[in-house]
Amino acid sequence: MSDDQQRIDELVKNSEILLFMKGNASFPMCGFSGRAIQILKACGVDPKQLKTVNVLEDDGIRQGIKEYSNWPTIPQLYVRGEFVGGSDIMMEMYQSGELQQVLGSNPQA
Repeated sequence: MSDDQQRIDELVKNSEILLFMKGNASFPMCGFSGRAIQILKACGVDPKQLKTVNVLEDDGIRQGIKEYSNWPTIPQLYVRGEFVGGSDIMMEMYQSGELQQVLGSNPQA
Protein backbone atom coordinates (compact mmCIF):
# COMPACT_ATOMS: atom_id res chain seq x y z
CA MET A 1 0.00 0.00 0.00
CA SER A 2 1.44 3.40 -0.99
CA ASP A 3 1.80 6.28 1.49
CA ASP A 4 -1.21 8.01 -0.10
CA GLN A 5 -3.30 4.84 0.14
CA GLN A 6 -2.29 4.44 3.79
CA ARG A 7 -3.27 8.04 4.60
CA ILE A 8 -6.61 7.55 2.87
CA ASP A 9 -7.18 4.26 4.71
CA GLU A 10 -6.50 5.93 8.08
CA LEU A 11 -8.84 8.83 7.27
CA VAL A 12 -11.62 6.44 6.22
CA LYS A 13 -11.24 4.17 9.26
CA ASN A 14 -10.97 7.01 11.79
CA SER A 15 -13.92 9.14 10.63
CA GLU A 16 -17.59 8.57 11.36
CA ILE A 17 -18.72 10.52 8.27
CA LEU A 18 -16.08 11.47 5.69
CA LEU A 19 -16.50 13.28 2.39
CA PHE A 20 -13.68 13.54 -0.12
CA MET A 21 -14.63 16.62 -2.11
CA LYS A 22 -13.41 19.60 -4.09
CA GLY A 23 -13.27 22.49 -1.63
CA ASN A 24 -14.75 22.25 1.84
CA ALA A 25 -18.18 22.25 3.48
CA SER A 26 -18.21 26.05 3.73
CA PHE A 27 -16.92 26.62 0.21
CA PRO A 28 -17.46 23.73 -2.23
CA MET A 29 -15.40 24.15 -5.41
CA CYS A 30 -17.69 22.21 -7.76
CA GLY A 31 -21.40 21.64 -8.17
CA PHE A 32 -21.27 17.95 -7.32
CA SER A 33 -19.40 18.61 -4.07
CA GLY A 34 -21.87 21.38 -3.22
CA ARG A 35 -24.77 19.04 -3.86
CA ALA A 36 -23.21 16.36 -1.64
CA ILE A 37 -22.94 18.87 1.24
CA GLN A 38 -26.57 19.98 0.73
CA ILE A 39 -27.75 16.35 0.80
CA LEU A 40 -25.88 15.70 4.05
CA LYS A 41 -27.35 18.86 5.59
CA ALA A 42 -30.83 17.77 4.46
CA CYS A 43 -30.20 14.45 6.24
CA GLY A 44 -29.55 16.37 9.46
CA VAL A 45 -25.81 15.68 9.60
CA ASP A 46 -24.17 17.92 12.17
CA PRO A 47 -21.37 19.85 10.40
CA LYS A 48 -19.13 19.13 13.42
CA GLN A 49 -19.64 15.38 12.80
CA LEU A 50 -18.68 15.67 9.14
CA LYS A 51 -15.02 15.47 8.15
CA THR A 52 -14.17 16.72 4.67
CA VAL A 53 -10.96 16.30 2.70
CA ASN A 54 -10.24 18.84 -0.03
CA VAL A 55 -8.73 16.76 -2.83
CA LEU A 56 -7.62 19.94 -4.64
CA GLU A 57 -5.01 20.50 -1.91
CA ASP A 58 -3.31 17.12 -2.33
CA ASP A 59 -2.83 15.46 -5.71
CA GLY A 60 -1.79 12.17 -4.08
CA ILE A 61 -5.14 11.98 -2.31
CA ARG A 62 -7.00 13.23 -5.39
CA GLN A 63 -5.68 10.35 -7.50
CA GLY A 64 -5.35 7.85 -4.67
CA ILE A 65 -8.98 8.01 -3.56
CA LYS A 66 -10.12 6.94 -7.02
CA GLU A 67 -7.95 3.81 -6.76
CA TYR A 68 -8.84 3.21 -3.10
CA SER A 69 -12.58 3.11 -3.79
CA ASN A 70 -12.37 1.93 -7.39
CA TRP A 71 -14.69 4.87 -8.13
CA PRO A 72 -13.66 7.39 -10.83
CA THR A 73 -15.30 10.58 -9.58
CA ILE A 74 -15.26 12.98 -6.65
CA PRO A 75 -17.04 13.61 -4.26
CA GLN A 76 -16.96 10.30 -2.41
CA LEU A 77 -18.83 9.65 0.82
CA TYR A 78 -17.74 7.17 3.49
CA VAL A 79 -19.83 6.34 6.55
CA ARG A 80 -18.21 4.38 9.39
CA GLY A 81 -15.49 3.11 7.05
CA GLU A 82 -17.84 2.00 4.28
CA PHE A 83 -17.89 3.57 0.82
CA VAL A 84 -21.37 4.93 0.05
CA GLY A 85 -20.91 6.60 -3.35
CA GLY A 86 -20.78 9.90 -5.17
CA SER A 87 -23.32 12.71 -5.36
CA ASP A 88 -25.67 10.92 -7.79
CA ILE A 89 -25.86 7.84 -5.59
CA MET A 90 -26.22 10.04 -2.51
CA MET A 91 -29.18 11.80 -4.17
CA GLU A 92 -30.88 8.51 -5.11
CA MET A 93 -30.33 7.14 -1.59
CA TYR A 94 -31.59 10.38 -0.03
CA GLN A 95 -34.78 10.33 -2.12
CA SER A 96 -35.49 6.71 -1.16
CA GLY A 97 -34.72 7.34 2.54
CA GLU A 98 -31.83 4.88 2.48
CA LEU A 99 -29.13 7.52 3.06
CA GLN A 100 -30.84 8.73 6.23
CA GLN A 101 -30.79 5.13 7.53
CA VAL A 102 -27.10 4.69 6.64
CA LEU A 103 -26.25 7.94 8.39
CA GLY A 104 -28.47 7.05 11.32
CA SER A 105 -30.10 10.47 11.25
CA ASN A 106 -33.64 11.73 11.06
CA PRO A 107 -34.11 14.77 8.82
CA GLN A 108 -36.03 17.59 10.39
CA ALA A 109 -39.23 17.85 8.38
